[in-house]
Amino acid sequence: MNTYESLSYCHLDARHMLGRVHSLDTFSAVDGPGTRSVVFLQGCMFRCLYCQNRDTWDMAGGTLYSATELIEEMLPYKGFMKATGGGVTVSGGEPLLQREFVREFFHGLHYEGIHTALDTNGYMPGSHYDGYLEKLLEHTDLILLDIKHMDPVQHEKVTGMSNAPTLKFARHLAEIGQAVWIRYVVVPGLTDQPENAEALAEFLSPMTNVQRIELLPFHQLGAHKWQLMDDQYRLSGIQPPTPSRMRALAEPLQSLNLTVTWA
Repeated sequence: MNTYESLSYCHLDARHMLGRVHSLDTFSAVDGPGTRSVVFLQGCMFRCLYCQNRDTWDMAGGTLYSATELIEEMLPYKGFMKATGGGVTVSGGEPLLQREFVREFFHGLHYEGIHTALDTNGYMPGSHYDGYLEKLLEHTDLILLDIKHMDPVQHEKVTGMSNAPTLKFARHLAEIGQAVWIRYVVVPGLTDQPENAEALAEFLSPMTNVQRIELLPFHQLGAHKWQLMDDQYRLSGIQPPTPSRMRALAEPLQSLNLTVTWA
């Protein structure tokens, strides 16, 4: 019997609930508060032009883990997490596509007293929210919600998908008072329009659950993954946004009296 299976929490679901995991990052300082371990899940419905994890799109890829196995991978780093106010972040890919598995994983992490964060684009298949989502949110301390674009036409151009599910998810989180950090990737020529930042500020203004807004400058660090996947990368000539552009986009968001960060 391994370490985690000896704990009273561990039950049949945790041992047999399987998820597809792309990779693990044991030390991160940019995926939520404190020092965190990050689990990148496999599978995503979005096709973001600037995606830095192109190799996570395939729903059938990755390595199968049980929730128990994945919890055991996190336990050696529990001390570092506690000392820095950190925890575990699940990213992707899109974790909501494996919400049953993430719920079981987060349930076990909470049993261990480990802070949980979900990095998501807010996409939920279907027209309604099922019970697994609510059970997942019960064990989620923080949502890192990626809003790609406020304009529906431009959002589809950037991601291949509608932004309606993401905005619906954001409103739902506001209704239930779920703690949220908003993340927004700034790509010159695609997402750096001042009017989009203003629209984002207007959308977020009534939401008292939003704690922080992170403006993330576009970079080319994931371009090689597109080549490895034998896929065309359409942003090879795009340079990172200038500091002045980042400051200009931050201005309307700072009017919300929230912490706004940008590099």
